[in-house]
Amino acid sequence: MSIEARKISKYFGTQKALDALSFTIKQGEVVGFLGPNGAGKSTLMKILTCFIPPSSGEASVCGYDVMEQSLAVKKKIGYLPENNPLYLEMYVREYLSFIGKLHHVPGSLDKKVSDIIELTGLGPEQHKKIGSLSKGYRQRTGLAQVLLHDPEVLILDEPTSGLDPNQLVGIRSLIREVGKAKTVMLSTHIMQEVEAICDRVIIIDKGKLVADDQTAHLAGLSSGKQVVTVEFSETIEAALFDRLPTLQKVEKSSATIWKLTTSETADLRPVLFQFAVDHQLTVLSLQKETQSLEDVFQKLTQKN
Repeated sequence: MSIEARKISKYFGTQKALDALSFTIKQGEVVGFLGPNGAGKSTLMKILTCFIPPSSGEASVCGYDVMEQSLAVKKKIGYLPENNPLYLEMYVREYLSFIGKLHHVPGSLDKKVSDIIELTGLGPEQHKKIGSLSKGYRQRTGLAQVLLHDPEVLILDEPTSGLDPNQLVGIRSLIREVGKAKTVMLSTHIMQEVEAICDRVIIIDKGKLVADDQTAHLAGLSSGKQVVTVEFSETIEAALFDRLPTLQKVEKSSATIWKLTTSETADLRPVLFQFAVDHQLTVLSLQKETQSLEDVFQKLTQKN
């Protein structure tokens, strides 16, 4: 496993930030790490990157214990914190060369810096001072910094915070590209970003794990209900739907459009087609509603 957390708890005085949190992330996964403000996301990232110790439990990165083998862990990780710390008076290429020397990057450092500049799209800005860069290019510089020593694991805390839509597209594309060869743990509040980038989602709330599933499957975690909107060419009465015993709720949207809710997991649409045939009705449209990741997130974190 690239990342493994086993019953991690963290207290700040009497305040419990993490509560027996356990999960694993395999090599090559891109995982979205979500939770409301104060859920404990940054605390866990700081534990995994050896900035603070856990109060109890164990964690490892690439097989190295974060408490006993912190130096080995740091060599395996590229960490981009939410507030991207950069030396604003240094030039981009100068800064990356400086970081490379700190990491004792093997081989030709100049070539390595050039390769990272090309990968992160910093070419046009490489001879500018970091302080003169836009927010998007500063984020690219931060990503270049964490990639420079070729870590196996990337831990990114709000990497696209404050970016405009065009900058978002560029940074997302970059994360997807580097995620093909590395393990990525990505914390963000932007649900569309998770849906676009991540294979899997972990959600925590009040320091506890509340969901862990593939991004495409997560919508099924928060609700067993199924909602279908059907439009007939004919006008019918609500009482006709009494012949469908699995329905929990019937709502009339217009004279011919109905919104039907059922607790059954089986797809309701074939049943409705047969219902229409049996009652000599013509179906004009039939649509099954799906939950967005944002809907799921709200339901899982607001009920506690």
